[in-house]
Amino acid sequence: MERFFDMAARGTTPRTEVLAGFSTFLTMAYIIVVNPSIMAMAGIDQGAAFVATCLAAAIGCLLMGLIANFPIALAPGMGLNAYFAFAVVQGAGVPWQVALGAVFISGLLFFAVSVLRAREWLVNGIPFSLKLGIAAGIGFFLGLIGLKTMGIVVAHPATLVALGPLTAPSTLLACAGFLLIAGLSARGVPGAIVIGILATAAAGIPLGLTTWRGLIDLPPSLAPTFLQLDIAGALGLGIAGIVFTFFLVDLLDNTGTLIGTTHRAGLMRPDGTVPNLGRALMADSGGAMMGAVLGTSTTVSYIESAAGIQAGGRTGLTAVTVGLLFLVALFLAPLATAIPGFATAPALVFVACLMAQGLRDLRWDDATDFMPAIVTALAMPFTFSIATGIGLGFITFAGVKTIAGRAGEVHGAVWLIAALSAMKFALI
Repeated sequence: MERFFDMAARGTTPRTEVLAGFSTFLTMAYIIVVNPSIMAMAGIDQGAAFVATCLAAAIGCLLMGLIANFPIALAPGMGLNAYFAFAVVQGAGVPWQVALGAVFISGLLFFAVSVLRAREWLVNGIPFSLKLGIAAGIGFFLGLIGLKTMGIVVAHPATLVALGPLTAPSTLLACAGFLLIAGLSARGVPGAIVIGILATAAAGIPLGLTTWRGLIDLPPSLAPTFLQLDIAGALGLGIAGIVFTFFLVDLLDNTGTLIGTTHRAGLMRPDGTVPNLGRALMADSGGAMMGAVLGTSTTVSYIESAAGIQAGGRTGLTAVTVGLLFLVALFLAPLATAIPGFATAPALVFVACLMAQGLRDLRWDDATDFMPAIVTALAMPFTFSIATGIGLGFITFAGVKTIAGRAGEVHGAVWLIAALSAMKFALI
């Protein structure tokens, strides 16, 4: 084991790696509760979605650990699951089977790009400011969904949105849950999100808002979602924009996470490049395709892996440990599927706050840098579409730079995405 994972060269031990895996799992275990509830809103059987979530995470972690030897864990991504359920299925009226087909195709495209040198062209071509804007925009998108589920934001015919009835028991519990998660996180408590979700759900039991179904049982059937993806339907509907959005967000999310976590782990080369980047991206894309086959939205690398790295994780054994823990979690289905929406919604708002932090790194003294990023971030929640936000952001970046006389700063990848987005908007 030490030779396979090259532990001696990275200054670690099996015990340290396993403990690091436990640390990472605790920080991201909330996904086994949150993702099935979001998938259920797309019409997917919640029990099957729970199994698909655990299996997709386990497979992704094992691929990352065994192929790339990185201490990075994978699971269905926050933001992309909301895009899948609310924008694609509910918003665009795409059947969830076809949406899973689009996820698979985007994963296949991601795999092809990972093998070819095109990945460097795309990743290096997209400006840092737009990457920050996309991350923050997805956070705001999640935040809007979370606030709506909490009952804080409601529809209004005159002002579009308004404040909901804050005296509703479920809303009060959700607000308390958010404060608990934020407070525990500020204190550095491991698993703060999981603790907050479980505490909020438990508080709803005496009020009749949560139904206790037990703690441990055999996993539900995966049959309702396994191999239910409709690839032919995804190709036939002409949903290239949806596929491209899954692909682009997946590429940016994974690349950003890989760069950030490998740097923190001391695995980045002195010239700033990441060793085994191609293998890591192939593991990511493989996880995405397997997730679609199983019945869940896109699988991505998790920034929560930094918790395990902070605990000393330096090799793929950390990721393998996380994967095995997700397999153990399969037997917690009664607990996970009993968690109501008002208990998971605070986690969405909390994650939204974390994702918005990147805006601080914008160059606020350069309008051509921060304005396109802000347009991207604002457009996603207000148009209720991640794809629209990305398109408007790239068009704004190219347009503002050109009018400012700095068209030479616009990379070919930006021009390509901006042109494709403009064509899409013209045909709406």
